[in-house]
Amino acid sequence: MAEEHNQENKDVQPVGAEISAGGELDAAGKSLSDALRISFVILKVIMIVLVAAFLASGFETVGSDERAIVLRFGKIRGVGEERLLEPGPHWILPYPIDEIVKIPVETTVNLSVDSFWYYERPEDVLSGQRRPVRPDKPLDPKIDGYCLTRNERTAEAVFTPAGTQLSANLAPAAADSDGSDYNIVHTKWQITYQIGDPERFFRNIYVRDITPGDDYFAVMTGDQGVKPLLENLFEDAVVSAMVNYTIDEAISSQSRIPENVKSLLQEKLDKVQSGIRVVSVQLTASEPPPQIRETFEASTRASQKSQTAITEARTYAENTLSQAAGPVAEDLFKALHDEAITEQDKEFLWSQVAGTARERIAEARAHRTQVVSTAKANADYLERLLPEYRQRPELVLQRIYFDAMEQIFSSADEKFVVQTNAGAKGKEIRVLLNRDPSLKPKASEQQATLPQQNE
Repeated sequence: MAEEHNQENKDVQPVGAEISAGGELDAAGKSLSDALRISFVILKVIMIVLVAAFLASGFETVGSDERAIVLRFGKIRGVGEERLLEPGPHWILPYPIDEIVKIPVETTVNLSVDSFWYYERPEDVLSGQRRPVRPDKPLDPKIDGYCLTRNERTAEAVFTPAGTQLSANLAPAAADSDGSDYNIVHTKWQITYQIGDPERFFRNIYVRDITPGDDYFAVMTGDQGVKPLLENLFEDAVVSAMVNYTIDEAISSQSRIPENVKSLLQEKLDKVQSGIRVVSVQLTASEPPPQIRETFEASTRASQKSQTAITEARTYAENTLSQAAGPVAEDLFKALHDEAITEQDKEFLWSQVAGTARERIAEARAHRTQVVSTAKANADYLERLLPEYRQRPELVLQRIYFDAMEQIFSSADEKFVVQTNAGAKGKEIRVLLNRDPSLKPKASEQQATLPQQNE
């Protein structure tokens, strides 16, 4: 009976207890609803901030030395001039829809090329000193770079020689199948280039993908960018250009050969539509093989002395001709030895003569005039004297004799008269020179005026 009573008590619940439990459930639901509502508000704010940040990430600034290309899903966006973004701020759709690639077009890049230089140890490069080279050690093509140049004989068959080049045959030479000899020279180069057409450069030149933290300019100019292509094309241009010059021209020409290499390199870059513009090419170093450096330098010095002597001789000849006859000296010399030149042309050249020749010609003409005048005067005098001579020849001859003696004695400083005596067997004549004191000052004055006249 007791168990039944307890069971009944358990099944019967108070009314107040049911009301209290329902109130607790309503409060929990309300709290949950408020929490969800606040969470949705916060989530909306976060989403709005994220959308704003996403859109703001599309703002990009292009530098003053850059041009930019916009890729939309990997393809270049825009048509015509709109394909390139000018310097300034721009907005694009954020990644991964749009992607911007900034290419420096105003920045020049220097690239050194040592492919044609002989091998140097790192310690030699750092110290700046040349390692002694054994003359009997041959060039090793595996580690030593070099260029081939034509020797002087072969170059003359192709080009007009600029002058005698004695040292062209001193470098080691190789012969090809047609018998042409080539000389070896070591060179160092430096290329300066910039991006002239950003779109062509982006389309046709391989540059590895840029990862976060990478500098596009560094990647573009590095080993995984334009550097390998540019080095290969440049080496090909150098090889094509250098075979047209002698070793002397390769060592002495610091402008003509680089300009030739530059034009060949630009032609090759344009052919592959690289968008790269070569600003300049410099030949920074050029030397003969180390094994013959001393011999080559000695030959170069001898050649320079020879050229100096030839130049001095030519200058002396030109000055001598100019002083002798003026600017027309060479033409006049040729005309005198050319039978095809008419006398009229020769007379015209003679009329243009200047310098010493003109003075000599003037003196000769004056002398001719004087001789003619003197001869004419003598002839007139003799014609007037002829009638007197025919009447009194002895008197005329005596008069002519006295006039001649008077003229002779008038120019003599001292006179000695020796009179012969009839019947004298022999005479001894003693003359005291300069016995007149007035003669010494006169002689000294004449000697003093002679150097001035010579000058």
